[in-house]
Amino acid sequence: MEPEHVVILLTVALLGIAGASALSGAVRVAAPLLLVVVGVVIGFIPGVPSLEIDPEWVLIGVLPPLLFSSAASMPSMSFRRELRSITSLSVALVVLSSLLLGWLFSATLDISLAWGVALGAIVSPTDAVATAIARRTGVPHRVLTMLEGESLLNDASALVLLRSAVAAAAGGIAIGGVLLDFLWAVTGAALIGFAVGWLNLWLRAKLSDPAPSTVISYAAPFLAAVPAEQVGASGLVAAVVAGLVSGYGAPRMLSPWARLSDSQNWKTVELVLESGIFGLMGLQLHGLITHADHGHGAMLTVAWVAAAGWLGSVLIRGVYVTSLVAGMARRTERRLSRQERMEGWQAYLEQRLADPRAHPEPPISPENRRAAAGRRGGTRRWSTQRLTLVLTRLRRERATVDYLSSNPIGPREGGLLVWAGMRGAVSLAAAQTLPSDTPGRPTLLLVAFALAGGSLLIQGATLPLVVRWLSRPATDEDRQGDADERDRLFDLMKQTAEQERNRVAGRGLKRVELDVLNAQRTALLDARDDGVFDAEVLTHALAVVDAEQIGLELRGSPEDG
Repeated sequence: MEPEHVVILLTVALLGIAGASALSGAVRVAAPLLLVVVGVVIGFIPGVPSLEIDPEWVLIGVLPPLLFSSAASMPSMSFRRELRSITSLSVALVVLSSLLLGWLFSATLDISLAWGVALGAIVSPTDAVATAIARRTGVPHRVLTMLEGESLLNDASALVLLRSAVAAAAGGIAIGGVLLDFLWAVTGAALIGFAVGWLNLWLRAKLSDPAPSTVISYAAPFLAAVPAEQVGASGLVAAVVAGLVSGYGAPRMLSPWARLSDSQNWKTVELVLESGIFGLMGLQLHGLITHADHGHGAMLTVAWVAAAGWLGSVLIRGVYVTSLVAGMARRTERRLSRQERMEGWQAYLEQRLADPRAHPEPPISPENRRAAAGRRGGTRRWSTQRLTLVLTRLRRERATVDYLSSNPIGPREGGLLVWAGMRGAVSLAAAQTLPSDTPGRPTLLLVAFALAGGSLLIQGATLPLVVRWLSRPATDEDRQGDADERDRLFDLMKQTAEQERNRVAGRGLKRVELDVLNAQRTALLDARDDGVFDAEVLTHALAVVDAEQIGLELRGSPEDG
C-alpha cells in the first residue's frame, strides 16, 4: 500500500473514532459497539480487501499500554481490598471455565479435549478493553474494581492454559510443568513490572518538563512487557504491575504538571487504542468467513456452537460468582463481629501514644490480661514505633470493615458482576496464535469471534438496562454517609492548612500557600493509604489540590508576593 494511502486510511480511522465517540451519546450506544458494527459493515463492502492482523501486534503492541493505563488509574487501596476476589476470578474461574467449555467444544466440534480446552481458554477471560463499556454505564464502584482487576490479571491464566492445551494436543505436557509455567508467568512478571514501575517514577521525577516525562510513561508498558515475554513471563501482567506501581507513587513523586499531562494524553491514547481494536475486530470478520469451510452447514454449526459457548460461559460465571458473593458476605460478617474489639484496642493504643506514662488497661479479660503481662510485659514494653505500626494496621482494618459494610456485594451486585464480564478483542487475538496445523483452525477462529463478538454486542448493548434494573437505589443513610465523609475530608484539609500556616513564620504569601497545598496533598495520600475515605472522593480532592497549585505556579515564582 502506498504511503499516501496509509496516511489517508489512518486519517479516516481517527475521524471515525472521533465521530463514533460523539455519536455514542446521541444514540445511547457505547462507541466500541458502534465501531464493531461499522467495522463489520465496511469489511463486507465489495472491493475492500480482507484484513489480517498479526496477533502479536495486539498482545504486545496494543494491550500493554491499555492495561498499564487502566492499572495506573485504579485506586491502590480498592485493588488491595478486593485482591482475594480478583485472584479468584482471574485464576480459578478461568481454569474452571476453560475446562468446562473445553468439554463442550470437544463434544460439539468433534475435536480432541485438548483442542477444546485451548478454545475454552481463548474465550474464558473477560476483556480489559470491553470493561471500558462497564466503566461508562454507571456500574457500582466496588463491582467495577473487581471487573477491572479481573480483566487486568486473567490473561496470564488464559494464555498459560492455552499454551499448555496446545502442548497437550501435541502429546507433551505435565501438570507440574503447567503450574511452574503459571507461577513463573506471574512471579517473573511481577518482579519486572515492579522494577520498571519504580524506574519510571524515578526517571520522571528528575525531569521538570512534562512533555518528555509523559514520553517516558509511554515507553514504560513496553519496557515491562517485552523483557517479561523474552524470559517466558507474562508481558501483560508485567505491564499491569508497572501501572499499579506508577499510579501509586505518582502523586508523591511527580509534579502536578506531569500528572495533568499524563491524564490528558493517556485519555487520548486510550480512546484511540480502545476504539481501534474494536474497529479492527469488526473488520476481520469478513476474512475469517472467507477462510472458513462453508460445506455441510459449517456456518450454522459455528453459530449454534458459539451461542452454546456464550450461554455456558454466562452460566458458569453465574454459579461461580454466586458462591464467591456468599463467601465474601461470610468474611465481612466475621470482620464485623470483631469491630467492637478493634475499637477498644484502637482507643487503648491511642491513649498509650498520647501519654506514654499512662497505663490504661488493655481491652481484654482479666485472665488474658495476666497471661499477656507474663509474656515480656505485654504491650507495656512496646516501643512507640511498634505501637504506631499496630495502631496503623488497626486503623486500616477498621476502615476496610467500614468500606465493606457500606458497599456490600449482594445478589444485585453479583448479577452485575456476571453480566458485565464481557469477552472481546483479546479472545480473537489469542485465537489467532493457534498453530497453523490446528484441526479445523478457521472454524475455531470463527467460533471465537462469534462468541466474543456476541458477548460484546449482547451484554454491552443491554448492560445500561441491567445496571438500572439491578443498582441499589440510594437511601437517606447513604446520602448522610456521603455528606459526613465530605465533612470529615473538609475538616482534614482545614486542619492541615491551619497547622502548615502556623508552622514557620516569615514566609511569603505565595510560598505559604504552596506549602499548604503540599501538606494537604501529603495528608490526603496518608488518608489514601489508610483507606479512611472513598477513593473517588480522594481522587477529586487531589485533583483540586493539583489545580490550585498549578494556578499558583502560573502566577509567578513562590517568592513573588
